[in-house]
Amino acid sequence: MNKYILVIGEILVDLISTNLVNNLGKAEGFTMFAGGSAANFSRFFSRCQKDVKLIASVGKDGFGQFLLQALADEGVSLAFIAQHNSNPTSIILVGKSINTPDFIPYRGADNIILEIEESTIKDASIIHSTAFALSKQPAQQSILSAFSKAFSEQIPISIDWNYSEKIWGCKHDAEKVFKEIQQFNPIFKFSSDDVDRFAGTKLNLNCQLAFLNEIQAKAICLTCGSKGVYFKTTTSEWQHIAAQPIEVKDATGAGDAFWAGFMSQWIDGKSIDDCVKKGIETAALQLTGGW
Repeated sequence: MNKYILVIGEILVDLISTNLVNNLGKAEGFTMFAGGSAANFSRFFSRCQKDVKLIASVGKDGFGQFLLQALADEGVSLAFIAQHNSNPTSIILVGKSINTPDFIPYRGADNIILEIEESTIKDASIIHSTAFALSKQPAQQSILSAFSKAFSEQIPISIDWNYSEKIWGCKHDAEKVFKEIQQFNPIFKFSSDDVDRFAGTKLNLNCQLAFLNEIQAKAICLTCGSKGVYFKTTTSEWQHIAAQPIEVKDATGAGDAFWAGFMSQWIDGKSIDDCVKKGIETAALQLTGGW
């Protein structure tokens, strides 16, 4: 059985404020980092000593070269990364924060993901993508088509539903896409902020869990920051594992680090408890600056 994960999604430049801010208008300056949830996940998954292939798109520009080099430095294959002359590399301004950061997206080449060859899909053990990557065409249709082909081959599908109206826009089809994804019985990751944004209102924990109970999925994880992780499968009730007591230096990328740790165990057939414990461990490394 193959042991690599095929990631389909966004790669972009994060320009992160040099000072802690709740509002980007308070930023004193910015530092450039390789970003994008799908790309971050790929880099972190590689750090777990696991094989990953990333399908993504950048502009044929200096930012694109920066991102390609960052992936290569982490041992992530560039074989499926497209470069485009007519679309610039996507950029997101991010406020450095110990909580959920403020951000402003400038979309460019990230959504230019075309149809994926069946052989590439069939060779994978897991297919992973994100709500961000699904927010625009043609990437949306290409990813949904890949999910359908993977499902027919009994290849598990993983989704980080990092939903934000800032990414999808005011008029969008997120509800329709979300419903379509569920027919593939995926493994879902949500943060508590993701649930609130998607539900369109602030929910307490019990209401968040009730909201997620209505979702068809093989497994669901709800990350709650310092309150730990709640998780369940189709055959189990909600369980909880506490977060590690740590001093948070920066929350950026913690969710991607968690999911990389989680999936590094899932791909090896470990229990969901072991997957969550590994995810908490890798998230703590990112939160404390140890990764």
